[in-house]
Amino acid sequence: MVNGEGPQQVILVQVNPGEAFTIQREDGQFQCITGPAQVPMMSPNGSVPPIYVPPGYVSQIIEENGVRRVLVLPQQPEFHPGGHSPLHHPPPPPHAHLPAFIPHPAMMPPPPHLYTGMCCPFLPPVSTDSHSQHGRPPFVHRDDRTSKTYERLQKKLKDRQGGGGGGGGQVKDSPPPSPQKTCSSPPTVDIHNGVGGKGLEAEQGQLSHAVAGPDKVQAMCNCLQGSPSESVSFTTLSCEPEPPNPPRKASGTKNTLVLQWKAPCDNGSKIQNYILQWDEGKGTGIYEQCYYGAQKQYRVTKLSPASRYSFRLAAKNDMGVSEFSEVVDLFTSCSVPLPPFPPELEMAGVTWLCLKWQRPTSSPKEDDIYYVLEMEEEGSGYGFQPSYDGDELSCTVRNLHRSTKYKFRVAAYNSEGKSNPSQVVEFITNPDRPSCPCRPVIRGRVLPNSFKMAWGEHFLSMPFSLSKRFTVTCSLSWDLVYSGPAMEHVCEGLKPGCSYQTRVYCMSEGGQSPVSHAASAHITKRIEKNLNLPPNTTCKSPSCVVVSWEAPPCNGAPVTEFRLEWGAAEGSMQMCYSGPALSHEMKGLLPATNYFCRTQAVNVAGVGPFSEAVLCQTPCSVPAAVSNIYALKESELQSAPHPPLFYSPSTCLGICWDPPCDHGSEITSYLIDLGERQPVVVGPVIKHIIQHLQPDTSYRLRIQALNSLGAGPFSHTFKLKTKPLPPQPPRLECTAFSHQTLRLKWGDGPAKAATSDALQYQLQMGDKSGRFISLYKGPCHTHKVQRLNESTSYTFRIQAFNEAGEGPFSNVYTFTTPRSPPAPVKAPKVERLDDNSCEVTWEALSPMKGDPILYTLQCMLGNSEFKQAYKGSATSFHVQNLQPSSDYRFRVCAIRQCQDAPELSGPYSPTVTLSPQRNEVAVSGGATGSGSRAGTESNRARRSLTDEQCAFLLLMVFAVIAILIAFVIQYFVIK
Repeated sequence: MVNGEGPQQVILVQVNPGEAFTIQREDGQFQCITGPAQVPMMSPNGSVPPIYVPPGYVSQIIEENGVRRVLVLPQQPEFHPGGHSPLHHPPPPPHAHLPAFIPHPAMMPPPPHLYTGMCCPFLPPVSTDSHSQHGRPPFVHRDDRTSKTYERLQKKLKDRQGGGGGGGGQVKDSPPPSPQKTCSSPPTVDIHNGVGGKGLEAEQGQLSHAVAGPDKVQAMCNCLQGSPSESVSFTTLSCEPEPPNPPRKASGTKNTLVLQWKAPCDNGSKIQNYILQWDEGKGTGIYEQCYYGAQKQYRVTKLSPASRYSFRLAAKNDMGVSEFSEVVDLFTSCSVPLPPFPPELEMAGVTWLCLKWQRPTSSPKEDDIYYVLEMEEEGSGYGFQPSYDGDELSCTVRNLHRSTKYKFRVAAYNSEGKSNPSQVVEFITNPDRPSCPCRPVIRGRVLPNSFKMAWGEHFLSMPFSLSKRFTVTCSLSWDLVYSGPAMEHVCEGLKPGCSYQTRVYCMSEGGQSPVSHAASAHITKRIEKNLNLPPNTTCKSPSCVVVSWEAPPCNGAPVTEFRLEWGAAEGSMQMCYSGPALSHEMKGLLPATNYFCRTQAVNVAGVGPFSEAVLCQTPCSVPAAVSNIYALKESELQSAPHPPLFYSPSTCLGICWDPPCDHGSEITSYLIDLGERQPVVVGPVIKHIIQHLQPDTSYRLRIQALNSLGAGPFSHTFKLKTKPLPPQPPRLECTAFSHQTLRLKWGDGPAKAATSDALQYQLQMGDKSGRFISLYKGPCHTHKVQRLNESTSYTFRIQAFNEAGEGPFSNVYTFTTPRSPPAPVKAPKVERLDDNSCEVTWEALSPMKGDPILYTLQCMLGNSEFKQAYKGSATSFHVQNLQPSSDYRFRVCAIRQCQDAPELSGPYSPTVTLSPQRNEVAVSGGATGSGSRAGTESNRARRSLTDEQCAFLLLMVFAVIAILIAFVIQYFVIK
């Protein structure tokens, strides 16, 4: 804005909200001013200088109420008939005294435009909102709208030119032929940045909706321009929004789609709502409204999987509804794909496999399906590992081993999940060609006409066996002499005195290997010798033989070496001597054994043939030494020859041994040496029991075998030990007894002992037939015998045993159980007869084995001691002289009257109380009796409950409580 008429004018630069204005101060510093604000600028010459703007911007001056406003606006594409472009004046360079402007780094404005004549340069207001709603530069929609307006105006211009007829004159509103004319040309009118023509009316197109702008008129004639008129302001009208872009798919599942869209140009009126229509997946071209609102996103639900849906969008403001956007087809996701078919082998290499697979048939083409190829190497133990994950239908798996079997399977997945893997298929990588084998070697001696050649399998073989073929070439021309899978070959038919070279190469399914290095062999002439005389043998002893032979004819080459082969069989003889001597002594032989021998002569020409084999038999000898001696187990004693009647491991030792070699003469006896004791001679047996030894004593034994030729060597010394004597029986005592039990004790030690104790005991009891039955066997020192009869005698004996064996039984002990006392009597019944007497009754007990039963009644007054009131065989007693105001307690016990023993008293019965009589009126009718008797009976009833009755009563109470809890849970919790 420009105010004032003086030489200097103040220009107010208006900075709108969301915009920024950058200036350079006199000190050279830059200052960024953000809107809303008004920045005063000083004009030094008092006039509004021209504002030079960069390309893409134009400046307009609007005067309202004496205030002129300078607007810097983006340039709109102007309409110029005749194809001439508008005239633009390039911005002149800034004054020399003005510093150059550097844009602020945080802003991205267009190139700066300078305001000359001011104290500092400035920039036009630039929006600081870097995150625009559409993510594109502003005024894009204005450019689109301008182009459409240009097309409409061009069409209207053509219509007007066509309606003027062929009259050759120019129409009133037709554009000028050209803005560039010479002075001799007809008079024209030219308006910069506007509309020019000869008429008095003009239609200005390419204007934006709801935008205010100035307009002025200037006349031109013969290159002379008049002064422009004053500016007139106007404002274009608003209209409906521009058609929006089609909505896009932000996300989705198999049943939902999330759509998003961007706001189009509102054309001067704010967009209030959006209209989203769809065809409901029918594909008929009929669209229904599915959303109406101001949001720029909408979720469509309840859709079908893998289905196509068409959508279009329109915007609405106060001026109306825009045209619909282009129709866009969107697809919902599919369900989890089905397992694909197994992968197929397309190509195979030594270290790679190229596989391909097919898309699941049930998945539509629009669904994004990815694949996971899994591989397992045979024998690796790692299972299937993923080797590819992507959307391709083929994959090349590399870095594999040659000739190796691999298992593959493929699985498909989408946004809904992963399918089951396909069936497992197996593919094998191709074999590689073998490497060069080793140099062949000559095996054995080179014969005059042949030699044997061998080679190693030293090449890169596959993990599993393949058929390999070796090819051998020989001679100077490298003739093929062998081809096959063997590892050696005999080259025959050669010429003596010649040299040969051999080489080998191998072939497999992977190809042919390189040829190995050559090996050389020289064939020499051989002079054979005839050895007709067999060797002679002389036995010096049963284990030594001297072999001698004669030298054969030399045949021109002296014999340098003799070889002697010796063996127990004619076909398995081995060389035992090699040298120039004519005899050799064989030692360490076995007596009475057949041996074979033969000789062979050698000279520089080679090895001669063997002589005939000679049989040699060594003479018989004494037996060999016994190798092993064992101790007999108790189960093996019965099989020993002549077993003793009483065998004791404390005084006897049972031994056995392995029979030695008899060396051709049968063994007749064995000599057992016990050291200091007299040796024991036994027959030709291998088991024997040595008796009359000392207990717990170690003996050193050795055995010698004898035959008709003499005694053989003694065996190694073996150490055996007799066991100690068995323990003696302990003394048996009875520590506690009753009419049914007897507690017995023996020895010194704890009542309970561990089972690992060395000393243990066996307790036996005699029965009616006189036999003893085992009651206890273990390490303890006490035992309780139960379930016995009263007044009965029982016999017992005890035995101790340990590792040495079982000791003798003790003497027989007799213990008698006592008589049993009578059983306890039940609580008596007390009945008051009058104030001074009462009657006490109790139950009778049956006689015990003919012994009569007596009863003793005791009475206690108050808290005094019990005194005997009655003793006899009766079951009731009349008590008199009672005090009316005192409490009495009664109890009864049974007494067994034995014929040949003192009396046995049983336990007393429970106490019964007799309370004093009170004169009170009975509440219940028809009941007679005193209060003391009722109290006594109730007392007795309460005390008569047994443990079983109490347990049953508690069980019933818990059952009732459980039923009530179940009822409450059923009706108040579950229902």
